[in-house]
Amino acid sequence: MFPSRLNQTRKAKGFTALQMASALQMQIRGYRKYESGDSAPSLENLVIIADLLNVPVDYLLGRDSYLVSLGVPVEKFQTSPPSNPKE
Repeated sequence: MFPSRLNQTRKAKGFTALQMASALQMQIRGYRKYESGDSAPSLENLVIIADLLNVPVDYLLGRDSYLVSLGVPVEKFQTSPPSNPKE
């Protein structure tokens, strides 16, 4: 769930993978591993990613039912990607 949610949210927010890697102070190859599921971010990087994308960590982890139980409308985080997304 995390890799696809990360990829979709990043694109919807208009960030490139390179911009994300730069913000996390890591190589693009390492960041790409997050989106492919070959690696998982540290807790610190997970929080930074959530802050950059302006979404709760729980959303990135696919804990939609938990967010809904708290009264958080998950739909507001599910945005469609820009018409011409940058990679």
